[in-house]
Amino acid sequence: MPDLTMARWRKSSYSGDNGGACVEVATNLPGVVAVRDSKDRASGVLMFSTRTWSVFTRTLR
Repeated sequence: MPDLTMARWRKSSYSGDNGGACVEVATNLPGVVAVRDSKDRASGVLMFSTRTWSVFTRTLR
């Protein structure tokens, strides 16, 4: 598992104003994108390869 101490988290633009369903994303880690629930940060982090994340976000658009 990559070291997340240097992760720069930002609220995802897809979270919007939808009643608290907020997702934070860290894209500054080498080779991976980390995703977590901003309301429950202790619940864990999902990790995706940068390629997988790119395909996912492109599909959403």
